[in-house]
Amino acid sequence: MSTILNTNGSMLEVPEVENPDTFNCYIITAEWNHDVTGALEAGAVETLLKAGVPESGIHRLSVPGTVELVNAAAAVMKNKKPEAIIVIGCVIRGDTPHFDYVCLHTTEGVASLNARGETPVIFGVLTVENQQQALDRAGGNLGNKGSEAAVAAIRMNSLHNMISDKK
Repeated sequence: MSTILNTNGSMLEVPEVENPDTFNCYIITAEWNHDVTGALEAGAVETLLKAGVPESGIHRLSVPGTVELVNAAAAVMKNKKPEAIIVIGCVIRGDTPHFDYVCLHTTEGVASLNARGETPVIFGVLTVENQQQALDRAGGNLGNKGSEAAVAAIRMNSLHNMISDKK
C-alpha cells in the first residue's frame, strides 16, 4: 500500500478499495478558487487511482461555488446512488460575513446529507484565513486535503459494506 502526507504532518496509508469494478465515486468541485480546488480534485483522483479505483469509477462534476456543492451532492445521491461522494471547495475569509454564511450553509448541508446514512459525503472543503493556508493544504507543505478526502471515501465505503446486507 502507498501513503500520502496528511495535513497534520503524518503519513496516511491509502487503503485498497474493496470492489474496484463496482466502486463509483463522484467528485464534485467548486469552480471558485479553482487554483486550489483543481489541486484538491487532482489529489483526490490520484489517491483513488492508487487505491485501485479504475478511471471509469471516478466521475467528476463542477459547480459554480461552494454553496452549490450540497445541492449537487443531493442530486447525485438521489439519481446515481454512488458508493461515495467527495465535495471539494475552498472558502477564504474576506472582509465581510459572507465567509461565515458559506461555511455554515455548506457544513450543515453536508452534515444533513450524511445523517441520512445512505451515501458517505466526504467534506473536502477548505475553510481558511488566506490564500497561503489554502495552497499549503492543496498539495503544498501540509499535504493535500483532496487526497485525505479520497481515503475517507474508501474507508467509509468499507464501513457501509461491513454493516450492510452486501456481505
